[in-house]
Amino acid sequence: MTQLLVRMFVKNGSDIHDPKVRQIYGLLSGSVGILCNVLLCLLKLFAGWMTGAVSIMADAFNNLSDAASSVVTLLGFKMAGKPADPGHPFGHGRIEYLSGLFIAAAILLMGVELLQSSVAKIFHPEELTFGTWSVLILVASILVKLWMASFNRNLGKRIDSEAMKATAADSLSDCISTGAVLLGMIIFGTTGVNMDGIVGAIVAVFVIFSGFSTAKDTIQPLLGSAPSPELVQEIYQLVMSYDGVLGVHDMIVHDYGPGRRLISLHAEVSYKADILKAHDMIDNIEKELDKRFMCEATIHMDPIVTDDPELNVCRQEVEALVKEENDSWQVHDFRMVRGETHTNLIFDVVVSPDDMDHAADIAKRIGDKIHRTHDKLYAVVRVEQSFIGSLAKSDKIGKTFK
Repeated sequence: MTQLLVRMFVKNGSDIHDPKVRQIYGLLSGSVGILCNVLLCLLKLFAGWMTGAVSIMADAFNNLSDAASSVVTLLGFKMAGKPADPGHPFGHGRIEYLSGLFIAAAILLMGVELLQSSVAKIFHPEELTFGTWSVLILVASILVKLWMASFNRNLGKRIDSEAMKATAADSLSDCISTGAVLLGMIIFGTTGVNMDGIVGAIVAVFVIFSGFSTAKDTIQPLLGSAPSPELVQEIYQLVMSYDGVLGVHDMIVHDYGPGRRLISLHAEVSYKADILKAHDMIDNIEKELDKRFMCEATIHMDPIVTDDPELNVCRQEVEALVKEENDSWQVHDFRMVRGETHTNLIFDVVVSPDDMDHAADIAKRIGDKIHRTHDKLYAVVRVEQSFIGSLAKSDKIGKTFK
């Protein structure tokens, strides 16, 4: 069914980095959500009126809240597709994240309200009437919500949308909520025991937990989370696929919403390379990054010495010493300034954000270790933070000396 709907309503559905295609996916998700949730709300209101079960009525209003959330999703994707303007030069893509956060807030609100009403029903139970139609409606509701969860999860994975993933999580929590209401009705119909309040309280706690989890997932991109390792690896492999590139460092990925990224990095090239040819290569890499990832790419070209045996040996020894300190740290921009009495080794060490509190101590430890190993070598170490998590291990050194 999902594939059929995508083929029917989404033109060029495979071009997921195109903001216009993403917008159509969002409109499809929102429209399906509104239609299904309004229908389920009306059916459950009827079932609640027939049985007198407040839990079914609450579940109906939960579906009404979901319909409102689908409206927000639809509007969020519509607004996120707006082009850049003077006040928002990077576009409006982060509105999609805000819509996901709103959905999480709606889940939390509904969970709190359901918990309050359920606790009240535990102490003041109300008379129920068992009805076959109500059971059938609840079963149908669970099946529809399972399909909606699968539908939005598939779309969310396809276009990497936190808003759709949040909607899928909401649908799954609705399945648990409605399932608990159904179980309570079955127990009442078979034994006469009214467990409506207890079941409702258990469901409410689950819904609240789901809301917190969803909020966490949608807040991270707004706070500026690190890019995924898969994205970093793809960027790295693309840049390193060019023969003239000897290494990559200082990569930064800014996320201004799905399909709206800014990428900056340093690409190492031989100091003997023809400057015009190297510049043309860098331009081609930037264009390919733009085409592949729908981004604005800026690459700084770093010339490095590749044919100095003494420098190469020192660099390898220094990298080995740094790895002894921490295997995830990386060395780049390595230079050697020779003098009559001593030689300065100038380089940068990339560490994790957690290590930056001890940057001065890290620089001193590395410098002392180098000087103890070679008393005529002095290190000038600049410790800097990684903005991409951990860059995949590369064959940068081996490629440099080929």
